[in-house]
Amino acid sequence: MPEIERISDLPAPPVRPNDAHKGTFGRVLVVGGCRGMSGAVCLAGLGALRGGAGLVFLAVPEPILDIVASVEPSYLTIPLPCDAAGCLAHASVLRTLKMADEYSAVAVGPGLGPFDAGSDIVRRLYTEAHVPLVLDADGLNALSQMRDLLDRIPETDGRRAVRVLTPHPGEFGRLIDRSAAEVQKDRENLATAFARENGVIVVLKGHRTLVTDGRCLYENHTGNHGMATGGTGDVLTGLMAALLAQGMPAFDAARLAVWLHGTAGDIAAEELSHPALIASDLPRYLPHAWKRLASTV
Repeated sequence: MPEIERISDLPAPPVRPNDAHKGTFGRVLVVGGCRGMSGAVCLAGLGALRGGAGLVFLAVPEPILDIVASVEPSYLTIPLPCDAAGCLAHASVLRTLKMADEYSAVAVGPGLGPFDAGSDIVRRLYTEAHVPLVLDADGLNALSQMRDLLDRIPETDGRRAVRVLTPHPGEFGRLIDRSAAEVQKDRENLATAFARENGVIVVLKGHRTLVTDGRCLYENHTGNHGMATGGTGDVLTGLMAALLAQGMPAFDAARLAVWLHGTAGDIAAEELSHPALIASDLPRYLPHAWKRLASTV
């Protein structure tokens, strides 16, 4: 195995010029949600907003659009056709693909559900979208059933499109046919090998989240056990998409996102306690994490 370069520093955050406008900081599209899981896509949208994106759009099944829109007035919502269960229908696939390249970064997976149309959206975005793509949750579960897609990332001028995968150990295990316990025993080697072989960024979540592009490895030291609660990963997905949308290189965006995400959790836990910490606290504490970053770099 090639020697891995260990990275411990943080990258500089995106530049924010005084004469900027909302278009300067990128457009994020989050695709997900279904009946009963509207919260996941909302949390991702909040993460993208607090990550500094200029415009954030949430593309969701039409029956949950009003619920999603009521959570936060600062993002925009796009209704997509759905099936009788309230999940994305096959008619959503082509529409989503046509929209994708209008955005600076796309995130897919939060609350998507294990349904055929969702899998088709993942397949088409992964193999055809030329913009940076973040896959989480059911987006990763769909990809684990279509591993032949991993070597079909599109190229522009000879450069592969950015693909960032954000699995927890169980999701990563499904991608590589290992148990979560096996993943935990060999996190670094498995993550770096997968990233290198498939030309992706892997963000292997958990205690001391790992970020690797197969050549470099960053181990994050922020975050705490209070963040082991549903929805925190959705916030990270949106945050990461926002940094990509602002033009950060993928490895830099991923490691800055996990640091900010964990720092927000640490500051929230200091005030709220670890047991009481919930995912929707993280977007409220991300501003404090940004301020701490400003005093660090």
